[in-house]
Amino acid sequence: MEQSYLIPFSAYAEDQFTEKRSKFIGRLWHVETPEEAVSKIREMRETYRDATHHCYAYILREGQLMRYSDDNEPQGTAGMPILEVLRHEGLVDVCCVVTRYFGGILLGRGGLVRAYTEGAKVAVAASGVAEMRMFSLLLIACPYHLLGVVQQLLPAHDCTVDETDYGADVTLTVSQPAGGLAALNEALAEATAGQVYAEEMECRFMGRRVK
Repeated sequence: MEQSYLIPFSAYAEDQFTEKRSKFIGRLWHVETPEEAVSKIREMRETYRDATHHCYAYILREGQLMRYSDDNEPQGTAGMPILEVLRHEGLVDVCCVVTRYFGGILLGRGGLVRAYTEGAKVAVAASGVAEMRMFSLLLIACPYHLLGVVQQLLPAHDCTVDETDYGADVTLTVSQPAGGLAALNEALAEATAGQVYAEEMECRFMGRRVK
């Protein structure tokens, strides 16, 4: 079974802050190829030509590819700090561009490292993080009088309710990390005197927000 990995939760996210009159804008994308990453970087440079710097880093799961650029900031003060934030978060298939509008006050090497680190951090925070792993998609048909019992039990088995359909019974569509169905059904049987169980519809690789 393929191992789990972390990606940006949002397809795109951004946030900004000001440091000694310089404005820093952190932008983050979920990308899967070098071409996608380069396209996002080029788009920032072309769209925001009035900015002083567009420093970036990206990490791709395919080929374990990592690239970064200081974009004319002093060497080691921008691209690498951005990359280190992405690596610290464990993210792959991610591209981050931190745009700077110079405010007239020099920040020094340490100040630049802190500012570009913060630019990447606020972008990651704005996006959130999702874990990609194999999940079972389950269907649980439940009588109304047992709904509360079932809902209380699901979190202990790392189950997330994706849909709820109210018909003759309540039907829950649930996602659960693969491999937990037997334990879930054992717990359901015990809690509902064998009246409720989960049926696996399919198993697929998908993401769930973890941060």
